[in-house]
Amino acid sequence: MANLPQNRAGLGILFVLAGVFAISINDMLIKQLSGGYPLHEIVFLRSAIGLMFSMIMVQMEGGWHILKTRRPFLHLIRGLLIVVANMSYFVALAAIPLADATALFFAAPLFITLLSIPILGEKVGLFRMSAVLIGFSGVIIMQRPWADADSLQASRLVLLMPVLAALTYALNQLMTRKLGVESKASALSVYIQATFIAVSVGFYVVAGDGRFAEGIDNPSMQFLLRAWVWPSNADWWVMLGMGANAAVVGYCLSQAYRMADAATVAPFEYVGLPLAVFWGWLIFAELPVWEVWAGIALILGSGLFVFLREQQKARIVARAPVRRR
Repeated sequence: MANLPQNRAGLGILFVLAGVFAISINDMLIKQLSGGYPLHEIVFLRSAIGLMFSMIMVQMEGGWHILKTRRPFLHLIRGLLIVVANMSYFVALAAIPLADATALFFAAPLFITLLSIPILGEKVGLFRMSAVLIGFSGVIIMQRPWADADSLQASRLVLLMPVLAALTYALNQLMTRKLGVESKASALSVYIQATFIAVSVGFYVVAGDGRFAEGIDNPSMQFLLRAWVWPSNADWWVMLGMGANAAVVGYCLSQAYRMADAATVAPFEYVGLPLAVFWGWLIFAELPVWEVWAGIALILGSGLFVFLREQQKARIVARAPVRRR
């Protein structure tokens, strides 16, 4: 595992940038569909289509035998973590602006840097730890703890959903780093899509008729519990695009965290912040309030600082003379 990060960090960065761009497209499309379809139906259709694309990638990376694993339980846990991350984030997306949800979710790279210490044994110094704390202060500002409930765009619980998504996503990516040593990126993507399908089918069995959504006005709960409906012809094309996009996301992010240190790759996920602001402005005519701008500045600034410190450390290690025994 120690031989992976140093020589392939550049490719890992390119993969994470591609994955983050695909995520921004996915979030924008799901927010567009959130008023007419239940979340578990969107997830099912997206993942079923994404699974087909992922299977093609499996063939390109070596064939069906790469799907074999000695750690099925860990892959199941990883899949469930990303399901929780997606579900909680998308539930929030139905009720709050795209930029707000994305900015709160970007506690994930901070969690990754923090949790890489006990899980991966990576070293995080005082300056990087200070930067992580500054980033979390931005998350707190966006939560607006001083505001009364009536002045908030959504309930406190909904505002915490992207933070829960960030935590579970961070744990998922750190598990990817461990499992990626023995599993191909396409195989990791297949396991994720299969878990999404299983969970969404379970939602359909329990709540697919919409009986739990009756009498509920909250847009997040409506999105989670409303009845399945047959997509329109135009929306079928959107679903197809989302499925292909889901395969790209799963492959690119799995590949990124296989190839590079979590602390090196994670800061590049901040590219999703300006992308979310752009899509929110262009598609939904949304612009962040000042608290969100302040939070974005703190999170982005801390992430860039962490990245620069990591690169400085890598250069020092590279210049250090090799000691012979």
